[in-house]
Amino acid sequence: MLKKDSLLKGTLILALAALVARVLGMFQRIPLEYMLNEDGQYAFIAANQIYLLLLVIATAGFPSAISKMVSQRMAEGKHQEAKRIYKAALVFGAVTGVLLAVFMYILAPMYASLAKKDSIVLAVRAIAPALILFPVIAMMRGYFQGRQMMAAGGISQIIEQFARVILGLLLGYIFLSLGYSDDWAAAAITFGSVFGSIGAFAVMLHYARKLKIQDKKYEGNINAEARAAFMPNQPFTIENGPKLKFRSIYGEILKMSIPALVTSMTINLVYFFDTTFFVRITEKVYTIVQATEVYADLGTKAQSLAGIPPILAIALGSSIIPIISAAFARKDQQEVNKQTSAVLKIVCITGVPIALFLTVAAYSVTGLLFSSPRGSEVVAMLCAGTILQITMMTTNSILYGMGKQRQTMVNTLIGLAAKVIISTICGMYFGVAGFIIGSTACFLAVTLLNLYLIRKDVQLQVLGKRWIPYLIAVVISAGAAWLAQYGVLELTTNIADKLSYLLAVIISGVILCALYGVLLLKLKVVTTADVESLPGKLRGPMKKVMRVLRAG
Repeated sequence: MLKKDSLLKGTLILALAALVARVLGMFQRIPLEYMLNEDGQYAFIAANQIYLLLLVIATAGFPSAISKMVSQRMAEGKHQEAKRIYKAALVFGAVTGVLLAVFMYILAPMYASLAKKDSIVLAVRAIAPALILFPVIAMMRGYFQGRQMMAAGGISQIIEQFARVILGLLLGYIFLSLGYSDDWAAAAITFGSVFGSIGAFAVMLHYARKLKIQDKKYEGNINAEARAAFMPNQPFTIENGPKLKFRSIYGEILKMSIPALVTSMTINLVYFFDTTFFVRITEKVYTIVQATEVYADLGTKAQSLAGIPPILAIALGSSIIPIISAAFARKDQQEVNKQTSAVLKIVCITGVPIALFLTVAAYSVTGLLFSSPRGSEVVAMLCAGTILQITMMTTNSILYGMGKQRQTMVNTLIGLAAKVIISTICGMYFGVAGFIIGSTACFLAVTLLNLYLIRKDVQLQVLGKRWIPYLIAVVISAGAAWLAQYGVLELTTNIADKLSYLLAVIISGVILCALYGVLLLKLKVVTTADVESLPGKLRGPMKKVMRVLRAG
């Protein structure tokens, strides 16, 4: 039987799926940097950026809207309306997927001209067919999230990434072995997304079939006691009225999804702007060859590593939207306050240190994973900015669940305007650093505006008076990791570079994690009450750790 997932379980499922996806994505870009020259890497990155942007447009924010609408209907017992919404979304996804796939294929040369990189045409066209299935997959994931069943989306995401990465790299290797150019090899690797879409769709079809069988059994239990035993805590009403028309469904979805479209496109638009205009804006700083090389570091190395810290925020966002929406539908303000505060607390305690580690240990991490530590300063700058990206994404999800989509959209547009203006001006004088400054300014602006809106309706209890001890723990542990990294590098100058980088990453990482955890407990940033709120399997070990530290 498919069961609803709690916030914690749903978050863990999506976080695991996102972690696997990010690790595999990074795994793909590591051999990519060895396999392809800078032009080939640029082609791969550009194709993926335009594809991801069009994918967001194709779904038009529908998955989040579906999740919210379905969770509300299910909370009210209107199961047939929820299914009608699902059907309408599938139709929309199928039509837009085909149209945008054709659009992307035909207009690939025009985009290449805009980016001043003709070599990207093949890669853009190779990835276009993946748009046919992914909008439908996104709609299905949104429906399952609205039913608070996260496993389907999580597993499909993992299968998708395995097929995309492994088969894409294999195809690229075959093309290179046959003597094809790097442009053709880049196109072959991007074609892996087509394989990924087929694998993900197969998984979603499997779960959809299981859910359909379960729902038929549930709706067949006309006896109230039997129905309650089969699926407790879900009301059920007899829906004798007329069916919802697709037109009214699309109207309701678009009302919510257009604002969601803008917010969900933030990262895609930021990176798309960088990809499209990097060569043009930095003409006074770099030659075309230098710009291609620097952007390869930004796209292949920095963006892949910077995608790791926000994993938890993405998972939390997907989990929290239906829960907050259902609480709002019940007018349960206490639950809204509790869940919102819990999400922000989790983000602060777990997400920020990961970003800081990738910042302070960027030199060793880059040198270990890629052919050389070249571009590590770019990695450090971009990973530092992800701290604000995490808070931006989390607060976006909270506001969406609260029904403040339009206000969130306005905040996002302000942040994107800041990105374009600052990156254009600073990029002309500081090159890649100017682009990263603009991105960070965007994340900061949206975060501050979002928090201002949240505080109007929610009583936040995140860390309270524990902010100063928390910052002390962050600074001390990050500083210790930075010192440990360079200490290890200095002591291992006579051994192989890769082994030196590996030792530096391991030792600095262990020191950061251990010191950070100890300081959180010693400085009482994490209290007994926080530990009591953990699941049983984690609560016991954490209590023992706290007793040992207090005894010490």
